Amino acid sequence: MKNIFKNTTLVLGLFLATSLSLTSCHRSDDESDDLPQEELSDVLLKVTDQATGTPVVYDYQVNSTTNPNVKLVNGHTYDVEVIFKNGNEDATQEIRDAKDEHFLVYNFPNSDITLTRTDDPSSTRKDGAHVGLKTRWVVNTAVKNTAATSQLVLTLFHQPVTVSEASAVSGNGVVYGTHTGGETDAQANYNITN
Repeated sequence: MKNIFKNTTLVLGLFLATSLSLTSCHRSDDESDDLPQEELSDVLLKVTDQATGTPVVYDYQVNSTTNPNVKLVNGHTYDVEVIFKNGNEDATQEIRDAKDEHFLVYNFPNSDITLTRTDDPSSTRKDGAHVGLKTRWVVNTAVKNTAATSQLVLTLFHQPVTVSEASAVSGNGVVYGTHTGGETDAQANYNITN
């Protein structure tokens, strides 16, 4: 009888140890798509006015109490690239590597800006949607109402169920991109000025 309990205890112990080791070793199928906001230090906008060809970089620092002021001229067209940083390390490639798991939504409250996504294949999802790392902005009116704040609220979503590049009027501005499901990987705010 003593041997039966001993053997049963040994078998149970081995089963539990094996179960725990299998559970603890199992990880997400694709860890490269994990880009939590706490691992990001900066979200940069590289804004190039087509009239001058000169890029200006605006640095949103995560957890900062101030937003960068992005100066835009009415009637001008800009090529814009989004760059994600973790300290000195460029984390943008992680988004490209997991492009089917990410999508950027651009919200321009109090601005009239026409946005077109210009991503190349490195940041175009299997479903054909462009992630939004590269865009072109036609600035109709940078600041519609001087009594209100004009901004870009840029949100990176992780594992959205569905995405669309469609735009929609939102209050006094336009939102480019919609999604269902997923989580926010990062959100950056920039003030839009003339």
